[in-house]
Amino acid sequence: MLGLGLLGRGINVAKFLAQNGALLTITDLKTKDKLKSSLNELKKYKINYVLGQHRLEDFRNCNMVIKAAGVPLDSPYIEEAHKNNIPVEMDASLFAKLAPRGVIIVGITGTRGKSTVTALITHILETAGERVFIGGNVRGLATLPLLNSVKSGDYVVLELDSWQLQGFREAKISPHVAVFTNLMPDHMNYYKGDMDKYFSDKANIFLFQKTDDFLVAGNSLKEKIKRDASFVGADDLPKNIKLIIEGEHNRSNAALAYEAVKFLGISAEIIKKALEDFTAVEGRLQYIGEKNGVKIYNDNNATTGEATVAALKTLGKNKNIVLIIGGFDKGLNMSILFENINKYCHAVVLLSGTGTEKIKPDIMKIEKLKIYENEKLEECIKIAVKFSKKGDIILFSPAFASYSQYFQNEYERNDLFMKEIKKCLV
Repeated sequence: MLGLGLLGRGINVAKFLAQNGALLTITDLKTKDKLKSSLNELKKYKINYVLGQHRLEDFRNCNMVIKAAGVPLDSPYIEEAHKNNIPVEMDASLFAKLAPRGVIIVGITGTRGKSTVTALITHILETAGERVFIGGNVRGLATLPLLNSVKSGDYVVLELDSWQLQGFREAKISPHVAVFTNLMPDHMNYYKGDMDKYFSDKANIFLFQKTDDFLVAGNSLKEKIKRDASFVGADDLPKNIKLIIEGEHNRSNAALAYEAVKFLGISAEIIKKALEDFTAVEGRLQYIGEKNGVKIYNDNNATTGEATVAALKTLGKNKNIVLIIGGFDKGLNMSILFENINKYCHAVVLLSGTGTEKIKPDIMKIEKLKIYENEKLEECIKIAVKFSKKGDIILFSPAFASYSQYFQNEYERNDLFMKEIKKCLV
């Protein structure tokens, strides 16, 4: 295995392989100390570890390489495996190759909305009484171990990012039902500013579909996708469906889910019921509560300027928002932020980071905007609470990735926000 990580997916893949008799070597650039929590989970299994480095020889003398999603395909270690005719697989795509006949795989990708659409489709299918499993880019879950549970007639709903979809290209396979929400600049540090390469990876969601498979995509993709597809947007969701989740973007998400499950034969009545009782996914414009007339929202997973702007437009009114923003720069153009911050915010609390430094000069130019900064999220929360008043909204919508000396990943950032903000609600 190339990459173990700390999110749980690598751990569960390793457990599955070890339990099924694999002679397993795990190699990771992180040291033993940094991987301590993951290694503790695996201590009862006989596994060989190469930590703090990768070695070329490990990619010559094996039967298969299973790589983590973040490892680039042009990695010299992947190249070494290919040179030696060793297959390179990934968790979700390997599952798709090995899944029993009759298992229906629904895959969801896009720059924004894929987690919400994944949750919506899963909820609708469960409401309809179907057996449903979830995998892909989901916290703590590996997809490969689902082979122990799934059978013909089951649904497997996979949230798939661009990196995971590289594995689908290698395997020359696509989900039976594919949902492509939208395409906006993201991960441009990884793709070196090349949107065509980013789209190419995303397009694997439908590239290998067969004639009886189905693709539904957001209206904004009509010019990019040159094949038969059902294109839908917010206006295509039946008007009689009233959502709990807020925002025009969530009506678009719901419309995509509606179209996908309609193709799967779920009745309009069941879809309506499921959509109307669906609540927000954690970290995605999630309402937390109210204290002293101040409403609090967690939008931790907003890691682009467009995502934060969508939250501002959904919640904002008469400069009533205290915005907590900032983090790691992904090489994106953030100019869309400033007009909307000026329109909807009376205060901004900057969470220090490389991305924060990028936007700070333009933030400072906004007249009558109160601006504060701190390197610790818990202190940013305290500042936001202090300077909010009755009728305000505290919105945590970072617009940037989480990587820093304080966070290993977005989940750590989310967990800390939830822990600290709940203290304020007591």
